[in-house]
Amino acid sequence: MRLTFATALAAAMALTAGSASADPDWATVGQALGKAGTMQPGGVYKVSLPRSDLHVTLDGVPIKPAFALGGWIAFEPMGGQAMVMGDLVVTQSEANPVMAKLQADGIEITALHNHLLRSSPMTLYMHVEGHGDPVKLADALRRGLALSKMPFGPSAPPPSVAGPAFDVAAIDQALGAKGKLNGEVLQYAIPRKETIHDGDMAVPPAMGTAISINFEPAGGGDAATTGDFVLLASEVNPVIEALHAHGIEVTALHSHMLNEQPRLFFLHFWAHGPVKTLTEGLAAALAQTNAQRN
Repeated sequence: MRLTFATALAAAMALTAGSASADPDWATVGQALGKAGTMQPGGVYKVSLPRSDLHVTLDGVPIKPAFALGGWIAFEPMGGQAMVMGDLVVTQSEANPVMAKLQADGIEITALHNHLLRSSPMTLYMHVEGHGDPVKLADALRRGLALSKMPFGPSAPPPSVAGPAFDVAAIDQALGAKGKLNGEVLQYAIPRKETIHDGDMAVPPAMGTAISINFEPAGGGDAATTGDFVLLASEVNPVIEALHAHGIEVTALHSHMLNEQPRLFFLHFWAHGPVKTLTEGLAAALAQTNAQRN
């Protein structure tokens, strides 16, 4: 009898432990948010929220959603719970109503700032974080974003193009990274060598700790480039100097998180010109960082 009881107790404990460590039901999380996501490296469930409803221009360049209007929300499992982080693209009139609703429902605001200069209309970028039941977090985010005009329908597929506007292999070689085409936009996500932590949680690149570099065709063989460098304090001014030396504007310098270790700074940039010139400048800036490059 004792053996039977001990066996049953062990089985129950094993079942409980297994349930506690199981990943959340991501399909249910997507339903609560109102839009499905995809699994990313590191077990991250990420939902893209591009502002395809906005028509933004900068220096005569129409800004495609995949280029600089691509908001997102990402969930990282922690047992049966999750940490959520996000970068939400909002207009000036949307910012405070969305912020107030998110805070009222337990979502922390970790930053609100610009990424671009001179863009019309102006867009702001709201960074958020939360911990707890992922379905409840998703529902809170959905209620907050309902106060914006964020489109929640299925993302339109990238427009078909006759061929890439860029010599992707040459840019890959110069940057020491592998890019991917999203329609006409060439995107890079370059992780740092350090492991970034938020409290006891590692924050993988898919949660927003990778250096982001995007290129968009701008006609006449030129391109526009934007993105953000994820930097340690000691790297900030060397990167600024490298960018300025190659005619690339620094458009913002700020934090995205509150409790990350090591402390990080996010430096946003913009330039418009020959692809080779832009690539050389970005490669020079990357050389000042501890990025994982080929």
